[in-house]
Amino acid sequence: MLDELLGRASLKERIDELEDENERLQKRYEAESERRADAATARQDAEERINRLEDRIAQLEGELERKPEADSGLTVRRRDRLRGGELEAVFERLSSYRTGPEGALTVGVDDEVSDSIRAALDDVLGDRIALLEDATPCLCCVDDAGLLAVTLEPPLVPEQDAVWCDRFALEREWFLPTGRHAIALVRTDLFALGTYEDDDRVAYRGFESDVKGSHSKGGFSQARFERIRDGQIDDHLERCREALAEYETGGDRADTPLYLVGQRGIVDALVEESDLEPSATAAVDATGDPKPALEQAVHSFWTTELRVL
Repeated sequence: MLDELLGRASLKERIDELEDENERLQKRYEAESERRADAATARQDAEERINRLEDRIAQLEGELERKPEADSGLTVRRRDRLRGGELEAVFERLSSYRTGPEGALTVGVDDEVSDSIRAALDDVLGDRIALLEDATPCLCCVDDAGLLAVTLEPPLVPEQDAVWCDRFALEREWFLPTGRHAIALVRTDLFALGTYEDDDRVAYRGFESDVKGSHSKGGFSQARFERIRDGQIDDHLERCREALAEYETGGDRADTPLYLVGQRGIVDALVEESDLEPSATAAVDATGDPKPALEQAVHSFWTTELRVL
């Protein structure tokens, strides 16, 4: 009665309604947080499974290349991954090859063999064009007598139109470290930058950032954990961008070839969020401390796959 006289009854009813609404919203928030946490965990598990499957696919593809193809009966005669002195020897041999006028064809092939390339190679390769399709993207070198037919997948696959000449149109910098250039390794928690003269490193900078692992260790929700981790990765990418500022458009080293390697998603994000125009990017598996990881990355990047058709 006293509450009604003082006008507090309606206020108490409103408070009860708001408390009920607050409890309902709290339960909804908790359910949504759990759903997002489950989704984040499922996404991470899926990414890990994809990585394992990609490794397995690469392994099976390698095994498949070493066996004759059941459908066509065709197989490459040789398949190697070359680097260093072995790669240089192969490059020099191909570069020194001479034919008559317009006897050697060099062509860059994208993900698909175009009709024009197919027409140019049909007389020489015939059914072996199927092997070229398996090697794309690549450079293809053949002579008009069919004595030499190879594909090359160097670190830099240029947009090379079909060129018939008395020699193969190959450039050293597509295959081997040449002149002054820089290679930057970027991962979610690691950065390493090397400046090189040919294959000699003349400058180095590297650092690691404190970024949480891919799963919460407890103590707070997975959703909050994800937000914290994403923020740490963003901060790390900003540090990487600052370290590469001189290589951005208009920077003091913008004319120096820059190769960005590392985790594909991180590399792509860095390029998208900066004014960098790298000469090439590549996904490489390089782990450990920054300096040895950079050495692994450089070793992996300057590797060319050779197939003898």
